[in-house]
Amino acid sequence: MSTTELLRSNKIKKPKAPLPFSDDRHTLNPTRFLSMARKSSLIKQALATVLFVVLLYATLNTFLSPAAVSPALPSFSSSSSSSSPYDAVINVVSRDNDPNSNSNPKPVVKVYLYDLPTRFTYGIIEQHSLARGGRPADDVSSLKYPGHQHMGEWYLFKDLLKPESDRVGSPVARVLDPDEADFFYVPFFSSLSLIVNTNRQAAGSEERPAYSDEENQVALVEWLEAQEYWKRNNGRDHVIMASDPNALYKVLDSVKNAVLLVCDFGRLKADQGSLVKDVIVPYSHRINTYNGDISVENRNTLLFFMGNRFRKEGGKIRDLLFQLLENEEDVIVKHGTQSRESRRAATHGMHTSKFCLNPAGDTPSACRLFDSIVSLCVPVVISDSIELPFEDVIDYRKIAIFVESNTALKPGFLVSMLREITSERILEYQKEMNEVKHYFQYGVPNGTVNEIWRHIAQKLPFIKLSINRDKRLVKRDMNVPDCSCVCSNQTGIITSL
Repeated sequence: MSTTELLRSNKIKKPKAPLPFSDDRHTLNPTRFLSMARKSSLIKQALATVLFVVLLYATLNTFLSPAAVSPALPSFSSSSSSSSPYDAVINVVSRDNDPNSNSNPKPVVKVYLYDLPTRFTYGIIEQHSLARGGRPADDVSSLKYPGHQHMGEWYLFKDLLKPESDRVGSPVARVLDPDEADFFYVPFFSSLSLIVNTNRQAAGSEERPAYSDEENQVALVEWLEAQEYWKRNNGRDHVIMASDPNALYKVLDSVKNAVLLVCDFGRLKADQGSLVKDVIVPYSHRINTYNGDISVENRNTLLFFMGNRFRKEGGKIRDLLFQLLENEEDVIVKHGTQSRESRRAATHGMHTSKFCLNPAGDTPSACRLFDSIVSLCVPVVISDSIELPFEDVIDYRKIAIFVESNTALKPGFLVSMLREITSERILEYQKEMNEVKHYFQYGVPNGTVNEIWRHIAQKLPFIKLSINRDKRLVKRDMNVPDCSCVCSNQTGIITSL
């Protein structure tokens, strides 16, 4: 074979450069490519599903866990390095409104109970007894406080005398060191002092002088003004109950800086009382609480009223209402005075009536409203300037009917309106009253007393503001009302159902 032929038969072709991934394991044929794509897609879907489940679980755990179902108010860690009066009040008021709840926070607002001379506390109980034929007591602290509509001053005093272990659930804590106190409670029995009655000579000899409420008021102010803690802040952090409209009338200008516990502002001037610094408290009801079923079956009287027909000032509307209603069918309006017999008759009347009339007394409020509520007798309130206790937690339109005075005096209007209200609607009113009646019962756990303390605790930020503000003010135009006088009800109301 020639060289030429040999070269032709054994000719070596120049190899081409190998393609990347040219071995069989990496050959991208169509079948293998589609298989790998499907596997990749399945893996991605699986990962996406797992991620979705994890996110869903985290979301549900966040919004449905007990920690998420919390009060609207923010919570503050007890380990915080800084605190303020606002923190204390938030911790006190951000509690469950359930009266049976055991989850109340530990009280952080502290109250110091003044150890007043006996003449301002138990001494008044003794004087009340002496003026009604009683004898001097060997131990005045054993005397019982007489029952009447202003017993709130007694219940608050006795509450602070309890051991702290018996005050579970209270929004305030009593302290024995005045330097620790946020508030100072002055347990002067101002309403009982007012009704001791200076016209009655004390039992015993004629040498014993008649009791003077005015002298006791003046003596109280003299005692307070001698106290270091009263002088420190001009009484702004002190709390005094004056639930009778005439209580402390002689010395109000001397104690008006204090937090006053009042039933209304009927006798207070604009610079003496306000919703900003003071607390509206309920009268102590004198009618027995109705413990029967929510029902209208045994309530055959449409409208009931029993009380003094003739009153002064704002209470003049009572006589006009008597004239309109006394001859109406299934309406009972009776003139009655304070006595055991009258209370028994009023209890029966309220427990067997659908609606209870609540006109103004000498001042806008009257104890009858709270008698009605605990009787589950729907209150019909005819008092245009009335103030009501605990309105931050109670919607009174759910438990009462408000009628503007001029409208109520239109012949036939009131009874026609009430007769049109269905039994189903009355039952709704009764159910709501049954839910909130504990707020108006001084003697029950987590009742009126704790609610009053809660409202006092809410005043702490304003009290601190007022105290600090006073420290920097050089002078004030006394012809202009103090800023704390705003917010009382001077606008009246409209008829509501």
